[in-house]
Amino acid sequence: MNLKNQNLFCQSAFINGNLIDKKDKISVFNPADESLIGMIPNLDEKDVADAIEKAKTAFEKWKKLTGKERAKLLRNWHDLILKNIEDLALILTTEQGKPLVEARGEIAYGASFIEWFAEEAKRIYGDVILAPKANHQQDDKLY
Repeated sequence: MNLKNQNLFCQSAFINGNLIDKKDKISVFNPADESLIGMIPNLDEKDVADAIEKAKTAFEKWKKLTGKERAKLLRNWHDLILKNIEDLALILTTEQGKPLVEARGEIAYGASFIEWFAEEAKRIYGDVILAPKANHQQDDKLY
């Protein structure tokens, strides 16, 4: 792939801010011509459990950030996605086989959710959100 930013094509797992590699790999092929795109680590149960624990730890830090701090981080992420939309669309097209124009649209659409949550992060007032179904309760352990 001819990418402007080669760092976007990563063949490692990203866990707790670190790139993780394994000897056991999974091959990823282009569905259009069945050529090898790359190799990704085949994570086992222990790796996944470790990633979940690291995510729980990261959440403890995240929930202590102010709404403004969260909004800024999310907005930066959104802006980086749009800045790199051509490379990301090429990666998506190569991996999934969808037309490039659809890949661009899908990435922009996904980024719009991050933008929305960035804006909402500034408006969290501690209100209780009702469950979507009668006789159900939201799990407060998520927060």
